[in-house]
Amino acid sequence: MIRAMLVVILIELALPLSSESLRFDIRSGETKCISEDIRSNSMTRGTYHVINPNEDQDQPLPYSHLLSAKVTSTHGYIIQSAKGVEKGEFVFTAAEQGDYTACFTARDHSPLITLTIDFEWRTSVQFKDLVNIAKKGKVDEMELELRKMHETVNSIHDEMFYFREREEELEELTQETTTKMVCLSFVSLFLGFSVAGIQFWYLKTFFHKRKLL
Repeated sequence: MIRAMLVVILIELALPLSSESLRFDIRSGETKCISEDIRSNSMTRGTYHVINPNEDQDQPLPYSHLLSAKVTSTHGYIIQSAKGVEKGEFVFTAAEQGDYTACFTARDHSPLITLTIDFEWRTSVQFKDLVNIAKKGKVDEMELELRKMHETVNSIHDEMFYFREREEELEELTQETTTKMVCLSFVSLFLGFSVAGIQFWYLKTFFHKRKLL
């Protein structure tokens, strides 16, 4: 029981690192894009929906509040797109590491209106169909929950190593940049003293020829 509680606490602490949930506004005809740095072979899932402006939430969303959504890879290839929707989701596995972008465009409308969008983007989580596994293998509910925790903990473990690698890469880049800046400073000083020495030698030679010294 204590071990299970520790696992739950670890999951709650680590989940904010693997998800991005936000609410934002866009005006008619405008586009807003959100990028996420995803490592290769990681699964990602995003969900979005437009907040209904009607006081009576049972009424359908106005036609003017529909939007278009597009998800692109690091090289700009379209992974998924949708037009004239009020909500949707996307799920894919990143083929390579880099920034993946989700863009949302509001319909043109006069007068201008503002759409409010709820968007959640989760990455580095193993979205396996554990429910079907439970049905096929006749796994009880407790074991199913333990499997979910196990998959999440493995994902957190992989994410920690990923961030550690990124930190090491940034440290190496910082060291390389510092070394280059030091070398450049020495080269600049050398050139400056060289030019000053040449000028001094030229002036001394000139004054000697003129017999001014």
